[in-house]
Amino acid sequence: MAATSAPSAGRTRTWVPGWPCAPAQVLRPQRRGAGDPTQRHLDDGRIWRAMRTPTGPASLCVQPRPSAGEVVGRAWGLGAEWALDRMPALLGADDDPTGFEPHHHAEVADGWRAHQHWRIGRTGLVMESLVPSILEQKVTGKQAFGSFRELVRRHGEPAPGPVAPLGLMLQPTPATIAAIPSWEWLRLGVQPAQSRTVVTACRLAPSLERVAEVAADEADRRLRSVRGIGVWTSAEVRQRALGDADAVSFGDYHLANWVGWALVGHDITDDQMAVLLEPYRPHRGRAASMAIAGGRSRPRRGPRMSIPTHLPTR
Repeated sequence: MAATSAPSAGRTRTWVPGWPCAPAQVLRPQRRGAGDPTQRHLDDGRIWRAMRTPTGPASLCVQPRPSAGEVVGRAWGLGAEWALDRMPALLGADDDPTGFEPHHHAEVADGWRAHQHWRIGRTGLVMESLVPSILEQKVTGKQAFGSFRELVRRHGEPAPGPVAPLGLMLQPTPATIAAIPSWEWLRLGVQPAQSRTVVTACRLAPSLERVAEVAADEADRRLRSVRGIGVWTSAEVRQRALGDADAVSFGDYHLANWVGWALVGHDITDDQMAVLLEPYRPHRGRAASMAIAGGRSRPRRGPRMSIPTHLPTR
C-alpha cells in the first residue's frame, strides 16, 4: 500500500507480509544494547528507529498487528518516504530461504523447524552498521554499547518527529565523526586502533555506502579493503546492511564454540566451524543461527562477553 501523510502523524504505510513476520525479532540485531538511543523497543510492541537515509534523516515507528496479519509504519523527516518504501526489506521481505537445506545436521533441522519464519532484515545503510561494528572489535559488548551510546548522545542529534519522550537520536554524520579529536575518543572509551578505523571509514563514507548496491562477495572485498576492517567486521555489516544469509562472523569470541557445542558437543576453532558450515553455502550464517537455536548450549564457564543479537531466541 502506498504511503499516506497527515500533518501531525507523519507519513503512514500499511504492509501485509507474506509470512508471520515478527518485527521485534527481525529488528533485534539492529539494536546495540538495551540503551541504544537510535532504536527503542516499547512494551506495546512498537519499535522506533532513527535513520540517516540517502534523502535525509528519518524516524520510523513499526507497529505489528498480528491479528490482522499486517504491519503499520509511520515515519517523519526528510527521509520518511525512503524509510517506508524500504520497511519490508528492513523486516526481512528480501530474505529468501529457498534452497536452504537444514538436513546435514539434526540440530540445524530442529532449529529451522522451530524458527522457520525467522528472516534476516536489511537496512541498506552501510555506515549505520559499520560504525558500531568497529567499536565492537575486540571488546566486550557492554564496553562497545556504552561507547556507541555516548557517541550518539554527545555528537548525534534528536531524530525528527514526536520522539522527545523516547530520547530517540540519530547517529552522528560521518563528517562529524571524522572530526572528533583523539582525546574525545578516549573519553568515549574507544581505543586508538578502533577510533582510527572509524575515522578512516567515515572519510570514505560515500563510497562505502555504495557497498549496499553490490553482491555480497564484492561488498566483502570492498569493506575489507579499508585498513582495520577484517572478516568479523565485514560479516557483521553484511548481515545487517545487506541481509546476507551467508555471512559468518569468523573471529567472534564465542560463535565457533557455540556452533561446536550445538553440532559436535565441544569447543571448535573457526577453521573447524568453516568445514561444518560449508555444506550450507549460501546460507552459512542462517545455518549457524539455526544450529545454536536447535542444538546443545555451551556450558557457562570462563570469561563471558555479550551474546550476539543476530541469533533467534531459543
